[in-house]
Amino acid sequence: MQEEDKNIDIFELGQSRLILVGTAHVSKTSAELVEQTIEKYQPDVVALELDSGRFESLSNPERWKETNIYEVVKSGRAYLLLAQLALAGFQKRIASQFGINPGQEMISGIQGAEKFGSKIELIDREVKITMKRAWGNAGFFSVFRILLSLISGIFSSEKMSEEEIEALKENDALTAMMSEFDDFLPGVKDVLIDERDSYMSEKLRRIEGQTIVAVVGAGHVPGMKKKLGSEFDLIELETVPPPKPYTKLVAWGIPTVILVMFIIGFMNSGAETGKEMVLTWVFANGTLAAIGALLALAHPLTILTAFFAAPLTSLNPTIAAGWVCGLVEAILKKPRVMDLELIGDDITNVKGFWSNRVSKILLIIAFANIGSILGTALGFGLIARML
Repeated sequence: MQEEDKNIDIFELGQSRLILVGTAHVSKTSAELVEQTIEKYQPDVVALELDSGRFESLSNPERWKETNIYEVVKSGRAYLLLAQLALAGFQKRIASQFGINPGQEMISGIQGAEKFGSKIELIDREVKITMKRAWGNAGFFSVFRILLSLISGIFSSEKMSEEEIEALKENDALTAMMSEFDDFLPGVKDVLIDERDSYMSEKLRRIEGQTIVAVVGAGHVPGMKKKLGSEFDLIELETVPPPKPYTKLVAWGIPTVILVMFIIGFMNSGAETGKEMVLTWVFANGTLAAIGALLALAHPLTILTAFFAAPLTSLNPTIAAGWVCGLVEAILKKPRVMDLELIGDDITNVKGFWSNRVSKILLIIAFANIGSILGTALGFGLIARML
């Protein structure tokens, strides 16, 4: 291996020469570096840290217009889409400071490959698989913290200097960042960073071509440098593990305990106490879910739906109050063509996130579910004291 630039590493990988380019995702300098590197080496293959979905998003900026919000909610992909929107909005706010498109370094890679007739290889794992594996490793409370972090990020108006963005490409800074991330969400870093290092290293190992330019986020470079040349099982890394046994036990155990408490209340303390327990459960759970929907500025009927749905859905792990509210809101305020056309700009500010009907539905789902979770905890405690 030889090094000619602090953000470029060159390896002999089997019969291929690999030029590994570490980038910051909202950096004009990184975009220029990718362009210059492809111009210099005119590779047979340009490998990009993208999956098919993100490649399509960059190649077809109008892709948002094809979003079917009903299918998103019904298929349980609302949180994934909310996460993508929150991240896209954050990157776009930073990128707009310096007159650059988010993911411009990947766009430069695509354009460079087209210019020199290089084959494009997408080497990153599908984001939905990564998120599902991360969710599985995170545990309930970590997922809850992730959700709150995503929502708080929408409110963030933090600005970064170009020097700060470029500093993200320094190994020592990245190591510190990854260490903090691992402390905040133990186990999630393994999925988001380490597993993808292995996945992309294996994808690169399988590429045929004399010269390969690989464009990846600088945070992956240290791990990939250690793993390049080693073999990894892509099938295992693409498999979403089944829920852990205790997950179903907890999911069904809590509603079962609550129902048992109702039965005990009616049998031991009489109908009046039992009735009071049920009403307490309904008001505790329903009120907090309704407040969540209200904070998302939901339609009055959606707020009412949250109130009545939450006490019931909290006793059924197969459905969540937020999903019901999201579908009701989508029916009452059907997303318009203009919402899909403007979502790319609307997600860059708080007002836009709340006014765009697509992103607003996602917020209603998240806020109503958070309210229902808190309401379940409160209701459980209140009715337990009544026994």
